[in-house]
Amino acid sequence: MHAIMLKAKLHRAEVTHSVLDYEGSCAIDGEWLDLAGIREYEQIQIYNVDNGERFTTYAIRAEDGSKMISVNGAAAHKAQKGDRVIICAYAHYGEAELTSHKPRMLYMAPGNVLSHTSNAIPVQVA
Repeated sequence: MHAIMLKAKLHRAEVTHSVLDYEGSCAIDGEWLDLAGIREYEQIQIYNVDNGERFTTYAIRAEDGSKMISVNGAAAHKAQKGDRVIICAYAHYGEAELTSHKPRMLYMAPGNVLSHTSNAIPVQVA
C-alpha cells in the first residue's frame, strides 16, 4: 500500500510578483526551496488565501534570499502581488515510510519573513 501525502508547505507566503508574460511556473526563493525540500520543476499546488483560487503549477528557483514568490504565466490571473498563498508539494510514500513521515513546513510572517518551521500541524480543536 502507498499513499500520497503532504511533503512540504510554505504557509501564507506573500506573492511578490505576478508576471503574465512569462513561460509559466512559480519562482520561489531558492533558500526556501532547499529548506522545504521542494525541487526545481516539481509540481506544486497553490491555494490563494485572499481570493480562494486553487491551481497547479511547478516550482522554479528564484534568487537565494530574495523572498520572492512570483506567480507566472496563465496562473498570474489567479494571484496578484500582495496576495497570501499556501504552496504545497505532495509525494507518494510506501507503507514503511508512512509510519515515520513528517512534512516540512515553513511559516511566513508579513513581508515574507520566515517565522518558523515545523514538521507537524497542530491538532484542530472544537
